[in-house]
Amino acid sequence: MIPRRSASVLSALLVLPIALALAGCSSLKSISINPPAGTVLLTAIGQTAQFTALGASQMGSANATTSNITTSVTWSVSNPSVATIDTTTGLATAVGAGYTQIMAESGGLTATSDLTVELPATTGNTTGSVTSLSVIPGTQEVATPAQTTQFIAIGTTQSGSTLNLTNQVQWSSSSLQIATVGAGSGLATAVGQGTATITALYANVAAGTVVPGTASFTVAGGTPEKYTAVAITPTNQAVSASGQTGQFLALATSGTSGLQTDVTTSSQIKWSSSIPTIATVGASNGLVTGLSAGSSTITAELTNTDGTVVSNTATITVTATAAPEPLLSLTIVPASITVGNLQDTGQFLAIGTFSNAPYVRDLTNSPTLNWITSAPGVFPVNTNTAGTPGALAGMVSAYGNGTGEIIAEATNPSDGTIQTATASFSCPLVLPTPVTAGSCYPGSQSAGLLASLTVYNEGLNTTNWLVTAASATGTPNVLHCGPGSSSGGSVCVATYPVGTTVTLTAPATGANFGGWSYNCTQTVPAPPALPSASGPNSCTVTLTTNDTVGAIFN
Repeated sequence: MIPRRSASVLSALLVLPIALALAGCSSLKSISINPPAGTVLLTAIGQTAQFTALGASQMGSANATTSNITTSVTWSVSNPSVATIDTTTGLATAVGAGYTQIMAESGGLTATSDLTVELPATTGNTTGSVTSLSVIPGTQEVATPAQTTQFIAIGTTQSGSTLNLTNQVQWSSSSLQIATVGAGSGLATAVGQGTATITALYANVAAGTVVPGTASFTVAGGTPEKYTAVAITPTNQAVSASGQTGQFLALATSGTSGLQTDVTTSSQIKWSSSIPTIATVGASNGLVTGLSAGSSTITAELTNTDGTVVSNTATITVTATAAPEPLLSLTIVPASITVGNLQDTGQFLAIGTFSNAPYVRDLTNSPTLNWITSAPGVFPVNTNTAGTPGALAGMVSAYGNGTGEIIAEATNPSDGTIQTATASFSCPLVLPTPVTAGSCYPGSQSAGLLASLTVYNEGLNTTNWLVTAASATGTPNVLHCGPGSSSGGSVCVATYPVGTTVTLTAPATGANFGGWSYNCTQTVPAPPALPSASGPNSCTVTLTTNDTVGAIFN
């Protein structure tokens, strides 16, 4: 039997080697990157390369171990105009020609490698070869908040080829109260009821240009976007105490989207007059009636669905004189428009308020109304004094940058008196940078009168589907999309003049054809009346700007 004191000493001696071994243990001694410097060469924008981080640790004094720590380090690049890298996975993506260093860091330890991007001459050796950007799908709707949808960005180069740029564009949503979107992923999440515009911006860094693409995302259910302001138009007007009436309009501004909605007769609004003995106002319609000389404050209170209230006021002046002429006032809606690219357009409306029914009239295209611009060479505005049916009066185009004043002059037919209203139109000059889009700089305009047609497969077939289309001049098979063609891709883009009617055909390849998306008009009986095996199936689409057509092959 071992004495108690001797047993304690023995236990200490047994523990000592283990303690010494643990004292020599360190979680990480050094890190390295695979592949090493000088070995990675990419030759196309959008091409990727996977980098791996290896960590070396040492147990005691002799047992060295190496492990994969790729997702435990922080990845970065020295030149983001050449390549981007996922900060957690180490996946690098080429975005422009040149050289960049690849870095991995963890706990104060750093390792480096590098990457070179050499682009063929057909792309101009710059990211400026991307000439247009399409967002797919062009429209998307979900039922309730929290549901998600994936948007993808397809770029078209000068040579006509297409690139998936989904992770290389800057994504944004026009209203964060309706939907959010991952800035680098294109994954949109529904937040509240309404429709938001999803925008993708691709920066051609070397060329100093930015290529935009847009889509719409609708959330059918949920809480509507809250109104943050309400404006009354006109802000003041005069009527006679003889019982003459005048009409006020209420325009509400929605949340972060900034969209304006006419809420004059909305169930959410309440009108009131501060002195009802001078003028009354319809509680639900904004129609005022003059009763006695003086002035009264007209208030519009708009209650949101969450109980919050926004309000504004206007002034009604009641005179004892005879009733003025029927046209009481003229207002331009909206009061200002700002666009982001040269050749962008904005539509103004001219709204007249009258002393007799109908009290509010749209005078935008009236031959008695003349549209004037303070900068005709920069911001020309359409007018319709000739009374041409279907004219686009009030439409302003940006052919330069800056700010101009838009004026509407309405002539009162009874005595020739004139009512005027003004608004502003702006195209601010902001030069693009690698991290900001810029606006209204030379080259920001779209190619003159050109439209992009994007075709993709909405179905599950990935083996033998095919869609073809001729050029605007009739050259066959300009667009040949799908694995049923030796040169067709999964997403195809072709360029046509705006207004061109393009016929798309799905030839019989053995694929099970299930029809076309909503914006392409079927020209032959749809399945199952015409099975795909005995095709072809055709549809036509008239191009506006950037149109997307989905074919269904299962």
